[in-house]
This record gives sequence, structure tokens and C-alpha cells, in this order.
Amino acid sequence: MYKYIYEALSRASSFLIENKREEPVARLLLQHVLNKTHAQLLADMREPISETEYEHFWSLIEEHVKGKPIQYLTGYEEFYGRNFSVNEHVLIPRPETEELVYETINRVKPLFSNKTDVQVADIGTGSGVIGISLKLEQPSFQVTVTDLSQDALDMAKRNAESLGADIHFKQGDLSKPIAHQKWDVVLSNPPYIAFEEAETLSDSVYEYEPHSALFAEEQGLYLYKRLSEELPSLMNKPGLIGLEIGHEQGPTVQEFFQLAFPKAKVDIVKDINGKNRMIFCEISE
Repeated sequence: MYKYIYEALSRASSFLIENKREEPVARLLLQHVLNKTHAQLLADMREPISETEYEHFWSLIEEHVKGKPIQYLTGYEEFYGRNFSVNEHVLIPRPETEELVYETINRVKPLFSNKTDVQVADIGTGSGVIGISLKLEQPSFQVTVTDLSQDALDMAKRNAESLGADIHFKQGDLSKPIAHQKWDVVLSNPPYIAFEEAETLSDSVYEYEPHSALFAEEQGLYLYKRLSEELPSLMNKPGLIGLEIGHEQGPTVQEFFQLAFPKAKVDIVKDINGKNRMIFCEISE
């Protein structure tokens, strides 16, 4: 039995390294179990750790060694400066998706400078990070989020309530739940990994994150093709469509939307790492 916090942390760090997992996870899980900030943990290193706390901590370490992502162990991930609850029914939010939100806000301002109640739809919302973040950053926007999975929508509702975002929820397949009206902005981070690429994923992604939110048919392009076919009848003018994409899918997805919106400006936008990561379709006429 390890009596002190620093002993528990040292053992866990070594155990993670031995099992080819990232050492900092030990500190993050210990902070979670002890409900301490990083600074508090450092200050309390020579404080005792109870047997119950230690057993809980070690069980989480063992789960992580087996491959379970830390976000599913702690139950949350930070996105756009806020903590969002996550579980195995939703993807873990990625930093690249934060860039989709940031870029959308920059593009919406000049497009709708004279409009306050911009109508926004977030298709396939998962934990709700895109739609909720946009609503909290732009409170005048009217935001609706959709998902095929009711379990995912339940998680998005939980996040909206805890973060104070007044948004609407619709369950259904792709654009079907939003087909009752026209929209100023439509955003989506759909499944875009080809089934053939499954073997390239880490075990923590493949074995724990929901496959319905990861994989798509037609080399991962199926849902982009469908969106390009379904959205023309649903968009206002001016309008904006923003999509996260796989880094090799840019030219093909760009072509889908240029064909669907011949007069629109369709851009491929790189992420902070210089990879093609977003498509924006600006509709002016």
C-alpha cells in the first residue's frame, strides 16, 4: 500500500511507461480522483492518500493501460475553454473541431452583419460541442442540434443544461430533422473514416469510441455526398456550410459542394498543423 500521494503517482507513472502509455495521464487521473488542481496536487505531494482513493486511482490506471481513453475515465473533455461531459456514446472532442467553431464565427460575422437571429443547425452533434460552443459564443444565434443517436442527444442535452446553452434538439438521420425550414448556417463533423482505415487507428479509438461516429461508406465520403445533395434546398441566401473533413478528402468534398452550389465560394481550410481539415461553402446568390 502506498501511503503518500507522491508514491502513488510515481508507481502509476512507471506502470504507464512500462505499458507504453503516456505518463502524464497518471497525474490527470490522480487529480480527478482527489479532486485537486495541478497546483494543489503539487503542494500536497507529501499528504497521505486513503486506501479507498488509492484503489480507485489504480483501477483507473489499469483501465487506461487496457486502452480506455482518459476522457471516458474522468467523464469529460475540455473544448473551447469549457468542460463537456462525454461517455462511450459520443466521440471525444478533438482540438481540430475547435478550429471549425472559430473559423465559423469569423466567417459568419461579415455574412450576417445585419442579422441577429441567425438560424444555425449542427448535424451529427454528438456531445454537442459545436452547437453549444457556437451558442455560448454568439448568444443571439438560434441553434438546433441533431443526431441519429438518442444516446448522443441525451449527452448533448446534459452538456447544454450544465453550460447554460438554450438550444433545440432533433433526433434523426442527417438533414431529415431540419428539413422543415431554411437555415443560415449548417455545420457538421460527420463520420469520415473509411472502413478500410480501421487498422490504422489506435486501440483506444477503435475499441472504445462509437463506430457509428467514426466510419462512413464510400471511402469515408458517403455523408458528404449526401449533404451536398440534401442541403441546396435548405439553405438561405446568404448562407454558410462548414464541415470538418479527413485531411485527404478536401478536393473531393470541395467538388461535391461546388457542383451542388455552382455560384458559391467553396474553400478548403487547413488546420493549425497545416493539414486540410475544413470545407466552407459561402452561398451569396
